[in-house]
Amino acid sequence: MSSHANVLDDLEWRGLVAHSTDRDALHSHLGQGSVRYYVGFDPTAPSLHIGNLVQILTARRLQEAGHTPYLLVGGATGLIGDPRDSGERVLNTLDTVKDWVERLRGQLERFLSFDGPNAATMVNNYDWTASLSTIDFLRDIGKHFPVNRMLARDTVKRRLEDGISFTEFSYVLLQSMDYLNLYRDRGVTLQFGGSDQWGNLTGGVELVRRADGGHAHAFATPLITKADGSKYGKSEGGALWLDPDMLSPYGFYQFWLNVEDVKVGELLRVFTFLDHDEITDIETRSAEKPFLRLGQKALAAHVTTLVHGEEETRRIEEASAALFGGGDLGALGGSTLAAALREAGSVQVPASAGLDVVGLLVESGLAKSKGEARRTVGEGGAYLNNERVTDPELVPTWDHTVAGGWLVLRRGKKNLAGVELV
Repeated sequence: MSSHANVLDDLEWRGLVAHSTDRDALHSHLGQGSVRYYVGFDPTAPSLHIGNLVQILTARRLQEAGHTPYLLVGGATGLIGDPRDSGERVLNTLDTVKDWVERLRGQLERFLSFDGPNAATMVNNYDWTASLSTIDFLRDIGKHFPVNRMLARDTVKRRLEDGISFTEFSYVLLQSMDYLNLYRDRGVTLQFGGSDQWGNLTGGVELVRRADGGHAHAFATPLITKADGSKYGKSEGGALWLDPDMLSPYGFYQFWLNVEDVKVGELLRVFTFLDHDEITDIETRSAEKPFLRLGQKALAAHVTTLVHGEEETRRIEEASAALFGGGDLGALGGSTLAAALREAGSVQVPASAGLDVVGLLVESGLAKSKGEARRTVGEGGAYLNNERVTDPELVPTWDHTVAGGWLVLRRGKKNLAGVELV
């Protein structure tokens, strides 16, 4: 998008506006020139995840439309923790939070532009919170928050029965104070975040109005859920982290490749920069030939490129093809192949064990018994490094391995496992 006036329309078309303050006023505000906006990220882990990616890419859409981003990493709020339904957070140490702040800053810097007339700026709320006295905080901030309004917040209501600490109860004051500080010092007039943050977002809008008589705006993006309504955010191995050391780029790619057909259009709108016509075309072609998984392939390629880069995505696509017989396994980089096999499911087997193919099929979980494994070989359904196995007593040796010690076992077209000879 290139027009200020159109960016809210585009966000709404993409399904990225779940709630907003006065919609017409916000639309008008975004059409009047470069608006300064902010979005916050609390360092509650050493990496951002795909839930954060919704906010990151929304920030980028606004910047590409000419607006000016402030990316806030919560060095102060990260020490407190936003109330959540599951109970009190474990409070992390100052050193841990400082380390995570730097990691998150490094991740965020890759997604937006820090040059040009509407360059992004990184800010840390620890800078204006650490030196604030308790008396000043209570007089200048707490005075503007009616307790009955705070008690009416959904998360607080749900937590009251089991208990909520004053620390977490006061979180809304800290986040609202961020908005007031950025409004005063940087001229920021728009904040957005996830829909679970709506109470905090409106708290900031209210504080700007009560404390300074100012007019500020906010909107919330929806929670992205699976078709059954449960949260995205977990792969088989854990959270869907953006850090390649915490989730392999291959595992990240596979997540997008395996999303449900009914969710592909929605996720293409939220997580890619394909335009309206391109997405509509993919949806049309996918509906005609769903077995080709065109939408999933486009989604996996675009999002993995955004997060991990073109070169890594190319390697992953080559690995995916090669693992299922569409390329040269020997030409793959060791790290890419190892990550792919660990994601698919792998076992370590001592080279000295001398297991034959039948034993490896059982050991890897591709067959439940030696009898079943033998039948698979006999029926021509067993493959070693993409070569059909005809001898059930074949004992793979180091000479059979690829990428420094790996055997690629396959049963049929789709059931895959890695065996690492050690």
